[in-house]
Parts: sequence; structure tokens; C-alpha cells
Amino acid sequence: MPDPASRPVVFLPGGVTPVALSYAPLLAELGGEIEPHLKELEVYAADEPPADYSLRTEVAGLARFVDTEGLDTFHLVGFSGGGASSLAYVAVYPERVRSLAIFEPASLPGPLEPDERADFGDLGELMGTLPPDQAMAEFTRWHLRPGVEPPAPPSGPAPAWMARRPAGLAAFMRAFDNDTTDRSAFRRCRFPVYLAYGLLSGESFVRRTQRLAGLLPDVWVQAYEDVHHFVPPQRSHPARYAMALRQLWDRADGVTKTESPHRDPTYAA
Repeated sequence: MPDPASRPVVFLPGGVTPVALSYAPLLAELGGEIEPHLKELEVYAADEPPADYSLRTEVAGLARFVDTEGLDTFHLVGFSGGGASSLAYVAVYPERVRSLAIFEPASLPGPLEPDERADFGDLGELMGTLPPDQAMAEFTRWHLRPGVEPPAPPSGPAPAWMARRPAGLAAFMRAFDNDTTDRSAFRRCRFPVYLAYGLLSGESFVRRTQRLAGLLPDVWVQAYEDVHHFVPPQRSHPARYAMALRQLWDRADGVTKTESPHRDPTYAA
């Protein structure tokens, strides 16, 4: 097993749950195997999103973060909004990333194709106009396949950070709608990429994963049967997700099959 200091991993959360809560079960599973670096999203750096917020804001924030952390290269793990931000980052700084793992990116950076806009429908408008409770309910419903019950709200009062989420999610939607990333940049990403999605999530995530897989040179796609966007594998299946990440990191770091116990015959890059 590599020295944890030789395997720095940056984690980006989705647009709702803070990074430490989002990845706590996965990090407990990984133990001391890696050197984790937890990065919150820039959209929540202040009480309100910046007026000029865009995915470039997230790229710049991540660039500052890894420089401050002293990371020349690193493995990158992103989820939902953090997945979209990770993709925007690797389009600009592919040489800094050893591997990329994403569960259900909230959008693909770059000008949206007509079918991608159709997938979003009027979600962006609803997020910006509905009262916060209704906006969050609509946001949750949109991410699930028809007939899938949304997760029950946690008991007790909402945490203080939740008050920022409706405005932050609306800012993300505007950022997706206006992003100009050149998607051809993904073809220059020569590191291995792990894309995962849940079969209980909305079908738009399947289409998004397929589109992204067609842009990346070295990609492994995996579906989680009993998972949706609000029970992501880093929380609901941390052991399985950790095994997949170990395989990805071993391959990126040049660890051979004879050196590593982390082998899965379904991983054929």
C-alpha cells in the first residue's frame, strides 16, 4: 500500500451537503490509506453567491486551494456540483490531476446542447423563483426517477448552512446555462477517469454519463443499482466505492496487479 503522503486526494462535495459530512463514511472506510484534502464549494464562500458566479469561480478556487495545500499533482473526487466543478478544472489544468472520480455531475461544462437544455427543463427558473422550501422540493424531485420516493427530511431543526442552499443551487443553474468551457479539452485528459451513477436517479444522469464517456480517452463507467442522487455511494456504499477508488488510484499511480489487492475484472479501460 502506498504511503498516504504519496496519495493526496482532493474531495469536492455536491451543492447541498458540506464536504466533511458528504464524505465521512467513505473516509472512515479508507482510514489512513490516503492524504485527504476537503474543499468546500466557492458558491458558499460567503452568505450569498457572487453576482458574477460561474464555474470559473470554482476552477479558480480549486486552483488556489491545491497551491495552498502544496499539491503539485493529486487525485480528484467530485460529486454533483463538485463533479461539474471538477470537470471544469481538468479542462484547464489536466496536467495537475492524476485521476478523476465523479458521481453524477450536475452538468457538463460547456455550451449545452438542445437535449441537455431539455433535460433541465424549467428547473433553473423554478430554483430562482419559488420559495426556498418549494425550490428544494422541486430540486429533489427532478433528480429522481418517477416513482422513487425522496429521502425523508432529517429530524430536528435544519442546520444553519442549509439556508444558503437555495440561492447557491440557483447560482449553479445559471452557471451551467452560461458556461463556455471547450469540451474538446476533455480529450486531452490522459489520466484514468471513474464515472458512476445510480439507477434510481433521473434518466438525464445516464445520458450525461454517456456523453461524457464519449469525450474522455480513458474511462470506467459503473452503475449502482439501489442508489440515487441523494444517497450517493460515498455515503450509502462506502466499502464498494472505496474499492473502486483504490483500483482507480492504483492504476493512475502505476501500481501493478501483483502489487495491489485491489482488482476488479470489470475495470477494462
